[in-house]
Amino acid sequence: MVNTEDFIKRLEFLLEYYNVSASAFADKLGIQRSGLSHLLSGRNKPSLDFILKIIETFPEVDIYWLLNGKGSFPKDDNSKSTITAPPAPQKTVADLFSHEEQETSTGKQSESSFGNYIEENIERIVVFYTNGTFKSYTHKN
Repeated sequence: MVNTEDFIKRLEFLLEYYNVSASAFADKLGIQRSGLSHLLSGRNKPSLDFILKIIETFPEVDIYWLLNGKGSFPKDDNSKSTITAPPAPQKTVADLFSHEEQETSTGKQSESSFGNYIEENIERIVVFYTNGTFKSYTHKN
């Protein structure tokens, strides 16, 4: 949990360190000036988006120092540790329209992977494209 009063002190220290006004700092981060004013007054708590903007704009700011006061500012490159996220597990998604052979107790059987659903009453199929668009196909009786 972030102690808001201590966070405000570290934020004010950043303003002094970079010799910028709160308005200039907000502009540099691309946030509203009133938002930074509310943070500095203690009215609002910092959002994750705000924290990430500081880290992206000022890479020498250590996130642990900014949030908890632990670590150093500016970052000490000698003691810099990199944290890498584990690779995301690969999910295998069945291709609905491919034919695959399935081993059954009576032998191999070829059927489409959506064969079991054909007997159901399908109301609508929605296809999502990688560019963010989609098409919806509705069954008409």
